[in-house]
Amino acid sequence: MKLAIVVGTLAELAGVGLTATATWLIMRAAEHPPMAALTVAIVAVRTLALAKGALRYLERLTSHKAVLGEAVELRGRVYDDLARRRHVPSGTALTRVVTNVDQHLDTRLRVTLPWITAAATGATVVVVSGFSLPLAGGLLITLVLLPWLAVRNPRDLTPLRAKLTEQATELVHSKEELIAYGLFEERLAAATRTAKTLSRKERTRDLTPLAIAVQFGTALLLLAQHEPAWLVMAAVATFEITVPLAALTRPAPEPTDEPDPPHVPEVPELSGRTAVVGPSCAGKTTLLNAVARELEPSKGALADAHVFHTTVRTNVLLAKPGATQEELDRAAEIAELDLDWDRVVGERGEEISGGQRQRLVLARSVLARPEVLLLDEPTEGLDPEQADRVLAKVLDHSRGTALVVTHRTEQLALFDHVHHRGPVGHDHVGRVG
Repeated sequence: MKLAIVVGTLAELAGVGLTATATWLIMRAAEHPPMAALTVAIVAVRTLALAKGALRYLERLTSHKAVLGEAVELRGRVYDDLARRRHVPSGTALTRVVTNVDQHLDTRLRVTLPWITAAATGATVVVVSGFSLPLAGGLLITLVLLPWLAVRNPRDLTPLRAKLTEQATELVHSKEELIAYGLFEERLAAATRTAKTLSRKERTRDLTPLAIAVQFGTALLLLAQHEPAWLVMAAVATFEITVPLAALTRPAPEPTDEPDPPHVPEVPELSGRTAVVGPSCAGKTTLLNAVARELEPSKGALADAHVFHTTVRTNVLLAKPGATQEELDRAAEIAELDLDWDRVVGERGEEISGGQRQRLVLARSVLARPEVLLLDEPTEGLDPEQADRVLAKVLDHSRGTALVVTHRTEQLALFDHVHHRGPVGHDHVGRVG
């Protein structure tokens, strides 16, 4: 970043020098000065113009390289911190962590670097001007006071961003249903209102008009003091660098700490095959997530139901990237996955049926074969006969410890234990047989 600051400052000074030299050349040309003086000025204008473009390009390269390098290191530290946590935050909190990292890097590139460059350029021009008081005062306002006023009250817009994301997701993925019920236009209008509100609140107090007033006020004072035209134009060129600082934004860090859940379910002892049954909203999935948090990463896996927009082979290989074709075929046989390995399943598996999608995910869990297998309604979308048959084969292939959430009482005979979930404090475990 230091190199980017140096190069950026040189680029800005080249721009200011170009304006000052061009102004001097225009003013003196009418006086018919010696050709040598004009020649030097012409060459200087040409050189500064070329230097400004080249230095600006180099500044972009060095600054982005520095920020990208910092991004790798910063994200690595974030992931290391998350890996050491006992309680991993939810998806929303993790998204906020990533947003904060991006905001930090964006601030370095679009706030810190421009301010330092403008400050270095302004200080140089003040020194060259002989410490002109109007110029120093104007730069102090546009470099310090106005940027401070612009960034001092960042706002936490997380709730609005989350609301807009939910509305956009609903419009994209539930468009047909919304149209069928005549709600699409209403929901679209609501999302539009949210987007406008977010856009309005993201804008800080824009003090650019005040900065422009300071810029031209300083130029008028310099003229009133009968300063040379080249110095007046150099001052104006310098303010062109500092005026945008009045519109700087500093986003508020998004909160990532989450309170502990109000009720942490008792984790059953993991031995053999255990089924978790109970009515809707009884906390079956919450129990499964609690078990997953208790396990060391290498000891178990909660079967990930996400299907990526790629081939069947790539989706299944996520569980074991180095698996052989024989292992893949064996996993497909157990899960009764009847799809061609090179078939592209579409975004979230939209190009295949719900049952095929479930069997693809099951094939992935079979291939992984963790010490502890956690499954949440793994045969949903399959016909009853196939559901029972596939689950039986998956359990037979497991390494002996499995916890499965299911609503089908017909499958309970496949398990050693049954954990009945009810209202808080009304759970009990029974042995099958």
